[in-house]
Amino acid sequence: MAIDIPEDLIELERKAVAEQQKAHAEPYTPEGWAAWREAAEKFQAAVTAHAEAAGVSRYELEMAVKKVVLHPEPEDG
Repeated sequence: MAIDIPEDLIELERKAVAEQQKAHAEPYTPEGWAAWREAAEKFQAAVTAHAEAAGVSRYELEMAVKKVVLHPEPEDG
């Protein structure tokens, strides 16, 4: 069964990944990692809410979103 992935979840994960990259580009400080933590928390909350509403596995939904964001299919052409 294919999982329907809402675009908002993809965008939230992209934001979390971007904030993670920014955080890792500098020496650790709690303030420097705050945006990453906040973005990741928003993504996790949205995944949980969507999985419950759609009646799908939260884990499978999260992994499907991460696959789209971290390992996108090559574009044709």
